[in-house]
Order: sequence, then structure tokens, then C-alpha cells
Amino acid sequence: MSATVSFKVPSPRGPQPVTVSYARVGSGEPLLLLHGIGHHRQAWDPVVDILATERDVIAVDLPGFGVSPALPDGLAYDLPTTTAVFGAFCEALGLERPHVAGNSLGGLLALELGRERLARSVTALSPAGFWSEPERRYAFGVLTAMRQISRRLPLPLVQQLSRSAAGRTMLTSTIYARPGRRSPEAVVAETLALAGATGFDATLRAGRAVRFTDDLPGLPVTVAWGTKDMLLVRRQGVRAKQMIPRARLVRLPGCGHVPMNDDPALVARVILDGSRVPAAR
Repeated sequence: MSATVSFKVPSPRGPQPVTVSYARVGSGEPLLLLHGIGHHRQAWDPVVDILATERDVIAVDLPGFGVSPALPDGLAYDLPTTTAVFGAFCEALGLERPHVAGNSLGGLLALELGRERLARSVTALSPAGFWSEPERRYAFGVLTAMRQISRRLPLPLVQQLSRSAAGRTMLTSTIYARPGRRSPEAVVAETLALAGATGFDATLRAGRAVRFTDDLPGLPVTVAWGTKDMLLVRRQGVRAKQMIPRARLVRLPGCGHVPMNDDPALVARVILDGSRVPAAR
């Protein structure tokens, strides 16, 4: 069920109001789901029902993405601000250290929430922040091109392309290894979400200098990478393991950058298993 919550976040100009849209389903320990740049919370739809059998699942639209409004003036689209936003979001919903799973940008945010001890476990699917500089430039170039294409394509053409597996492949093969599995309606919706993401450009600019360089001792961490990820290549998972030695590193065979659609059962199992692991000592 879709809902919104508003709360205040500190800024140099004083507390600023932020509104976040989310959907919540299931019961059990809380599990917060964070999507990637240019996407929306529906990226998690293929796995939500599975997760909801064991977890109270909260899938959010990041500020400036999906139907969540842009951040107000005075709040930057950087990691410290976004981490503060989701700390305040969890407080507003009464979520005490939820499990957090994220994909791409959302994976990096999940790790940041873990670093700030705001999460009880972290599962990061192809997280940003473990790239070399050439790899970052490549990924940002691809993302920029995808954004430009989404804004230039007329809606009737997007709808027409989405009706065939070949058209869905043309629109989404950068992020899905099995784009034909995505429904036409989902492809249209996520193309519109990418085109309309008010936070896209500022988030990408803020990400230029981002590297995740901290270990997370005492926190259960899973890092999972699709073997067919064309955006953030899977060797970045090895770097993540080197940075967080106690993390569980999982291969997702046949999955692309957004693996939830490519193999929902596998991804759901990885997330649930990761949230059952006792804290490392």
C-alpha cells in the first residue's frame, strides 16, 4: 500500500521538510529497500511478495525519484544528506535499525546506513562506490546517455517498443540481463521515472568523488553481484570484499545490474539469508 511521510532534516539553513513516498507490506522484522539512480521503488516489485512472507517490507522512492518530491533548497543530493534523510525516515516510521537492502546507488546508501549503525544488517546488490575512476566515468556516461534517451523518446514510441521483447531489450538491456521478462507496463513506467527524476543530475554530480572505503565490523553484510552486470562490472565486488573482509560475497549467475527482475527467487533468498546472519565478532 502506497503512502507518504514528512519529517524535518537538519541543514545549514535550519531544519528542512522532506517528504518520502513508500509502499509497505508484510510482517516480521523491518526491511528497508532502496533503489538505484533514475529508478523507482517498483524496481523491487519482483521480490517484494517473497520478502513479505518473512519481513515487514518498506520500499521507498528516494527523494527526487519516483513520486517522492525533490529535496528542498539547502539540502544536497550527497551521501551525508541522504543518510540523514533515511535516518529521519526510519525515526518517523518507528523503524529501529531495520535490515536494509539496496541496489546500485541504493546499495551504497545501505552500506552508509550500516556504517552509521542505523541498520541491523545490509545487503548491497551491485553497490556503487567500489569503482576505479575509469569504471566510474564509463558508468556515469552510460547513465547519462540512458537519461537523455528516456527524455527524448515520445511516450507513444516507448509504449510501442515495450510491447515486444526486442523493444524491451532495446530500452532496458543495459540494466537487465533478461529484459524480455520485464512487463511492458513496468518498462514504460521506469522509462518515465528515469526521464522525470528531478534528483538525477544533482545525484550524479555528487557521486563523482564517492568511494566507499570503510569496513563495517560487527554488522552482517552481504554484497551480491550479477555475473552479467554491464554497468558496474563484477570485479568491483572483489574490491568490496577486500574493503569489508567479513562480508559475504555472492555471485548472481545470469543477472544484470538490477538483478531483482532477472532472478527474483535467488535475489529474495540472498536478501533473507543476509538478514538472518548473526553479527560478526
